[in-house]
Amino acid sequence: MTVSTTPAADVRRETPPPEKRRLNLGRPFIYLIALGVAALAIGPVVYVFIGGFRTTADLNANPAGLPDPWVLDNWIAVLTAQRFWGNVLASIFLAVCTTAGVVVAGLMAAYVIARYTFRGRQGLYTLFAAGLMFPLTVAALPLTLMLRTLGLHGTYWGVIIPGIAFALPTTIIILTPFLRAIPEEMEEAAVIDGASRMQFFWRILLPLSKPGLITVGILAFVASWNGYLLPLLVISTGTLPQEWWPLPLGLTQFSTQYSQNTGAVLAYTSLAMIPALVFFLAAEKRIVSGLSGAVKG
Repeated sequence: MTVSTTPAADVRRETPPPEKRRLNLGRPFIYLIALGVAALAIGPVVYVFIGGFRTTADLNANPAGLPDPWVLDNWIAVLTAQRFWGNVLASIFLAVCTTAGVVVAGLMAAYVIARYTFRGRQGLYTLFAAGLMFPLTVAALPLTLMLRTLGLHGTYWGVIIPGIAFALPTTIIILTPFLRAIPEEMEEAAVIDGASRMQFFWRILLPLSKPGLITVGILAFVASWNGYLLPLLVISTGTLPQEWWPLPLGLTQFSTQYSQNTGAVLAYTSLAMIPALVFFLAAEKRIVSGLSGAVKG
C-alpha cells in the first residue's frame, strides 16, 4: 500500500507594505510655540536670579549681559538682614493658616454639597462657582470698611480670613467632584458594618479624597505666599511694623529703600520667589493628578 503525498503549497503571507509616514508640519510649529511660551515664562525668572549676582554698575552698563564679575554681596546683604527673615516668618504664618482654613472649610462645604440631597443644593454650588468671577479688587473698599468695623484691620487675621473666603470657590469646585465620585454603596456598606457618618468621613472618604486635598492645599499656599493686594489693603495701612510684613510687601518696601542698589533688589526678589517655585514644582504631579481627578468626577 503506497501513500502518495503531495507537496504542501508554500503559503506566503503577504506582509502589507509599511505605511508611509506623513510629515506632520503642525507638530514642529506646536513645539516652537511651546518653547516660545516657556521662554517668556522662565526668561524673567532667570534674568532676576542672575541679576542678583551683578553689581548696580554692571547692570547699568549692560542690562542684558551676564555678571562680570559674579558677586555674592547682594545675597549676603539680604540674608543677613533681620527684616528679610521677619518677612519670611510672616509669609509662612499667613500661608499656613490660610491653607489650613481653606482645606478645612472647603472640605466641610464640599462634603455637604456632594453627599447630601437638599433643596437649593445646585444653587449653592452655582453660587460658589460664581465666586470665581469676582476678583478681590471689586471687594476692596467694602472689605476694608468691614475689617475696620470688626477691628481686624492691620492684623494678620484680617488677611487670613478674607484669603480663606476668596479661595473657597476654587476649593469647592475641585473637591466636590472628588467627594461625589465615591460610590454611595461604599457608604451603605460602612453603615451596615456599624460605622457612623463621621467614621465613614474620617476613615474612608477623607483618605480617598487625599489627591484633591493636596491640590487645593498647594494652590492655597502658593496664592497666599504670592498675595500682594490683600496684605497691601489690610497690613500696610495699619500699625504693624515693616519687619513683620509678608514678603510681597517687604519686597516693595525694600525696593523703595534700596532703589539705588538694583542688584540687592533682584536678590531679594529671587529669594522671595524660590520657596513658592520649589514648593509648586515639587508638587506638580500631585496638582495635575488632583485636577484630572476633579475633571473625571
